[in-house]
Amino acid sequence: MKITKAVITAAGKDQHHLPLQTLIDRDGKEKSVLQILVEETISGGIEEICVVVQPGDEASYSAIIGDHAGRLNFVVQSQPLGYGHAIYCAKDFTQDDPFLHLVGDHLYLSRQKKSCSQQLIEVAEAEDCAVSSVQATRENLLSYFGAIGGRRIHGRQDLYRIETVVEKPTPTDAEQRLIIPGLRAGYYLCFFGMHVLTPTVMEILGEQIEKAAASRRITLSDALDELAEREQYLALGKSDLRYDIGVKYGLLTAQVALALNGKDRDEVLEKLLELLYVRELGTSSRETE
Repeated sequence: MKITKAVITAAGKDQHHLPLQTLIDRDGKEKSVLQILVEETISGGIEEICVVVQPGDEASYSAIIGDHAGRLNFVVQSQPLGYGHAIYCAKDFTQDDPFLHLVGDHLYLSRQKKSCSQQLIEVAEAEDCAVSSVQATRENLLSYFGAIGGRRIHGRQDLYRIETVVEKPTPTDAEQRLIIPGLRAGYYLCFFGMHVLTPTVMEILGEQIEKAAASRRITLSDALDELAEREQYLALGKSDLRYDIGVKYGLLTAQVALALNGKDRDEVLEKLLELLYVRELGTSSRETE
């Protein structure tokens, strides 16, 4: 299969303002978070991008996307019915095509020459199935992520066949259902925030929405758990970095990470050392008074 479409979800109540924030990217240029995400998808060969937004956000998003406006389509999630519902809002855009999916409140930083999206798309196209990026995560952080259970593909150290998906499991639930043979004790494979999904996911989400009560929030994890039963669904283990910009100091952390991995690395390091020196000097002065 060929992946040329991407869906970025940015309609969450506490999320929709985050893509408008600006950072200095690795190339030293000031960009919006949305522009950085769009360029991440383009690096993987994506041609068309759909951004799922809250009502009224289209104009402000269009204004900060730079030269990529021609690639963007906007779809409105008129009611806050959950993450899975937000993705389903892009059904007319994806049609019967597989698509890359990113969340709008994360930034991704590859440790390799290839971008995170390019690595994932290459595996999905080669295996001809849905693939989610995952990362080994300590059990005390399970409450923040969806997690998978399954088994490693023979002959591959970074590829897993997914058998179970659980949204924010407890450590007890994870120990019972999500143990991956060969993984370090106390660690589980949690979602990285980047997926290649097949049209079957949209089909499952549609079924769940049709059956759900009007007020029920539709989760992506439930749909992915069903996907694992219907067709081959793999996970790609990542050692790359992702930054949740929606948490406390999230934007600051992401900015420092981008700077330390970009063209201005030496300048930023010098300023950070200067900042730490001034702080320590101030502390020492107070201690001697």
